[in-house]
Amino acid sequence: MKHDAIRTLGQLRASGYQPRSVKEELRDNLIQKLKNKEDVFPGIYGYEETVIPELQRAILAGHHINLLGLRGQAKTRIARLLINLLDPFVPVVKGSELNDDPLQPLSIYAKNLIDERGDDTPITWLGRDDRYTEKLATPDVTVADLIGDADPIKAATLKLPYSDERVIHFGLIPRAHRGIFVINELPDLQARIQVSLFNILQEGDIQIRGFKVRLPLDIQFVFTANPEDYTNRGSIVTPLKDRIDAQIITHYPKSIEIGKRITKQEARIREEQKGMVTSNEIVHDLVEQIAIEARGSEFVDAKSGVSARLTISAYEQVVAAAERRALINGEKRTYVRVADFVAAVPAITGKVELVYEGEQEGAGIVAEKLMGKAMRTQFLNYFPDPDKAKKLKGRPNPYKAVQDWFGSGNTLDLLHDGHVNDYRAALDKVPGLRDIVKELHPKEDADTTYFLMEFLLYGLAEYSLISRNKLTGGAQFKDLLASMFTMPSFGEDDDDDEDEKPRRRR
Repeated sequence: MKHDAIRTLGQLRASGYQPRSVKEELRDNLIQKLKNKEDVFPGIYGYEETVIPELQRAILAGHHINLLGLRGQAKTRIARLLINLLDPFVPVVKGSELNDDPLQPLSIYAKNLIDERGDDTPITWLGRDDRYTEKLATPDVTVADLIGDADPIKAATLKLPYSDERVIHFGLIPRAHRGIFVINELPDLQARIQVSLFNILQEGDIQIRGFKVRLPLDIQFVFTANPEDYTNRGSIVTPLKDRIDAQIITHYPKSIEIGKRITKQEARIREEQKGMVTSNEIVHDLVEQIAIEARGSEFVDAKSGVSARLTISAYEQVVAAAERRALINGEKRTYVRVADFVAAVPAITGKVELVYEGEQEGAGIVAEKLMGKAMRTQFLNYFPDPDKAKKLKGRPNPYKAVQDWFGSGNTLDLLHDGHVNDYRAALDKVPGLRDIVKELHPKEDADTTYFLMEFLLYGLAEYSLISRNKLTGGAQFKDLLASMFTMPSFGEDDDDDEDEKPRRRR
């Protein structure tokens, strides 16, 4: 149907147009996409065998939907993608507030206009994007906002009594007629406001205070909710929950590969950053592992969840740290270093809810511990297990040369903003470091080789084979025992004593 050529009710009738409910429309278009093997929810990863089939079944059944899950599980993204299942355009009576179907008018305005002008009634076409309405449930939302109320200004302007339906100011839900209406964070909606949704979900109509009118609205409702909110800020009242046909539970990525795919898609890395900063898969593995460690940490509130936004923000911060270093040193290109992960601390501390023990530790300390655990876990994917390497009989310890060098009293300082030449020269000083990397990863390029050399040092520190201490602008690696037994010199103690003596005399 060429909608551009159809401008009146008569032309619409002649075209053979037949009205459909929004649920029938969603169902028919979903059926067509499934038959054509099309991707119904593009950009949604990890839900192919769980959430998406349940969602498709709910649409085929014509159900209202509640997406229940922790923060950062793509609930709103899924709801917005339902737009793709709507028709590109639908006809509406021109000037109607309620998107009236010309063949099934709902409002007084549309009915009167059709009675007056008949087949000459002007119509317009509404695009699918304009048929999607979304509202965040906040404490200040009222029944008038959602459903509607009498408008005294309209009554005065039109000189109408309050009993006239034309003085009604319709809320968001009636204005979403023939479309999709989404309420985000449903438990945050006050209980008395939730009650106002009973009729529309069950009987399919609304009642507006002071009026006998009932409007049989045609709306696909989608709700999102966080189970934490049930006990934290509010709850879904039982009768409303009973009226929502399908409750679909979302979840976090079940593998690092899925998490990496999501992060790469969502991370906002600018073109100039892509041209300047080079990354590798190990960086992405470490970023995703941080989130996995956080979700299992005793310091993090598991009920609150760890959003996928953590990995997205963390990766953006890591890339920004590498970019900043290149700008400071006047380098045209650089690559991400392990040291750049210190920049991920702000992304982590702002994305996790700590339990009491975590609060006692401090957000920054918890973030560093999570990164340390992530490095320890991922280390085993690239290097032999240090715990087992020490116990192998008849085989040399692959890390012995590195340990011996530090055991001889040597230290290594790696500065976060150090020039690439200084960075590489420092790593090359450690005997055996490059040999281990080249033996295990002979095909890696120079950038990745140096990254692995640095990663090896961080990993050995996490396994307590060497020590790593924080410097103001970097990290210092040294022998573990030397670090444990480092004592202040006698000269320093004597100076302190001398300083104390005059104070005692005073």
